[in-house]
Amino acid sequence: MAELDSLIAQFDVQDPAFIANPYPILSQLREATAVFWNSQTNQWMLTRFDDIAATLRDRRLGRNYSHLYSHHEVGRSEPDPRWDSFHQHEQWSLLCLEPPDHTRLRRLVSKVFTPRSIAALRPSIEGFSADLLAHCRELETFDLLTDYAQPYSVAVICSMLGVPNSDADLLLGWSHDIVKMYELESTESVKQAANQAASEYIAYTRGLIAEKRTKPDGLLISALVQVEDEGESLTEDEIVSTTMVLLEAGHEATVNTLGNGLRALMKHPDQWQRLVAGEVDAKTGVEELLRWDSPLHLFERWVLEDGVQIAGQEMKIGDEVAMLFGSAQRDPRRFASPDQFDIGRGDSSHVGFGGGIHFCVGAPLARQELAVSLEGLVQMFPTLELASEPTYHPTFVIRGLTELKLTF
Repeated sequence: MAELDSLIAQFDVQDPAFIANPYPILSQLREATAVFWNSQTNQWMLTRFDDIAATLRDRRLGRNYSHLYSHHEVGRSEPDPRWDSFHQHEQWSLLCLEPPDHTRLRRLVSKVFTPRSIAALRPSIEGFSADLLAHCRELETFDLLTDYAQPYSVAVICSMLGVPNSDADLLLGWSHDIVKMYELESTESVKQAANQAASEYIAYTRGLIAEKRTKPDGLLISALVQVEDEGESLTEDEIVSTTMVLLEAGHEATVNTLGNGLRALMKHPDQWQRLVAGEVDAKTGVEELLRWDSPLHLFERWVLEDGVQIAGQEMKIGDEVAMLFGSAQRDPRRFASPDQFDIGRGDSSHVGFGGGIHFCVGAPLARQELAVSLEGLVQMFPTLELASEPTYHPTFVIRGLTELKLTF
């Protein structure tokens, strides 16, 4: 017990050494226990793949509890009114809703966000990628994040939503500020910035919605305004939340998967050469980038019924369960040689995009963006290597680099 307590104490999201490489501690925790109570965050934390995969699909837990219980009934405080705009922006997010609202909203969104509409974006995606990589080639050294991944992902999102590309920096700034609110610990200044960003995004999107009502362009916001099924349509608040989650999840996942993944490839030049030689194709390689150094390390759910038992642990209504994705993705019970970076592994059954009813609606688009990027990088920069040692942002839930300087 003392040994487990010592390991739990080392799960310290304020420790730069842990943030730099959390995997040894996560591995030790996973082998010591399938579930533990984190008194710092007041959460049950799950460490193993099978338990996490099952929990993602267990309808006795949910991403929200307010459709069934008051905050008082589950022993939680009322939301802080200072952050009303932040709460408003995610109120109708697919990531936060439970049935029947989730079922209705996802059905309507899926009528617009179809495989055909995603496939139709490929020429534009390839064009954005080629232009930005050509710019990178003009530089002696380039930062994959600021010179390529960030402008690339935002350009894709703008073109998909029907947002003017001239407003890309606005969307980028709002996304960066808002997602910091999802960390296990946030300062007052971070919360203020997130709330302000949410307020500005809501006002901006309402203006776009009004414009698309009078001047439809066939792109996503316009389509969301017009979509109807079984006599139902989306409200303005639902459109705002839907576009925001596509921006936040789409941008952060694409940028951080590319950054973390290229860092891994540069640290494993033999795996980079497998791509360069054509032994492994980009589509296959993307799955290992999503698994080996995941951009999302933690996802939470609430216990909604009595009698729930996970990994042998009895839980009660209102308990919060934190699933440690970064630990699950390295679980030897699920993946052979999990700490080995194998670009040809091609295992798409990881939890990089979640699971259950909240499986990421944008997963096909993200995979396409990542594959196009990997193809372009391999073709244009076969001799790519690190120009300097990269460092990670001091965050745990969303894992990504501050920069990734590359040379060729």
